[in-house]
Parts: sequence; structure tokens; C-alpha cells
Amino acid sequence: MGKRSNFIEIGRVVCINYGPDAGKLAVIIDIVNQSFALVDGANQTGVARGKLNFKHMAITGIKLNIDRSLKTATLEKIFKEADVMNQFNGTSWGKKLARQAKRTNSSDFDRFQTMVLRKKRSQIVGRELAKLKRANA
Repeated sequence: MGKRSNFIEIGRVVCINYGPDAGKLAVIIDIVNQSFALVDGANQTGVARGKLNFKHMAITGIKLNIDRSLKTATLEKIFKEADVMNQFNGTSWGKKLARQAKRTNSSDFDRFQTMVLRKKRSQIVGRELAKLKRANA
């Protein structure tokens, strides 16, 4: 396992993992004390500026070079320039969240179609495996 160098610092992008904003991205604007940080979603993620406990955030590898207590409008501009949403969606973590959201929003008929396709794939794999077994025997 590699060395982790993602620290809680000003400009670090975090994913909120608890509360009404769970699953949304925010940027640490300032450190309030040893338990809380001031975060802002830069009008892009739907997270309003406010205090957030360190226990309720997960640190990502994305960091923005910003000053302390930046205004929301300035942060929004930097957020867009850095293309943070696409950076996060390109990571395995972002892809996993997208997959989970897709499964959550699927209908009963979508789940049925997925089951049928899985059965067809399983049959194809089984036939090919049987052919290989017969050829080697």
C-alpha cells in the first residue's frame, strides 16, 4: 500500500459522508478548530457554506490552491477552472458512486432486463467452457 499524503488543509476537496449533503463534494475554506472546518460547495455541488465535522467528511486526493476564507464567487471560478467534478468523476471512487446511483434509480423492469442479460452471458460462457473441456478430453 502506498504512502498517504492527503491531509486536511485549506483547498482540499472532500466528499461529505453524513447528513443531508451526503455524497456531495465541498472544499475546505478554513479550519475552525481541531474538530471542525469551514466548507463550501462553490454553488456547483449544492453544499452551502458552513461548519462541518472532520468525522463527516472523507478526504479526496484533489487540492485547489486557494487562500483562506475565500469568497464563494471566487471559489466557484477556481472550482470550474480546475474541473473538479470531472476529476472526481474520473476516479474509481467517483465511478463507484455513479454506479451506485444508477442502481438505486433503476426500475423493476431495468433490474429484470439486467437479470436476463446476465443469464444469457452465463449460458454463452458455459457453452464455450464445455467446448474447451470436450476438446481437451
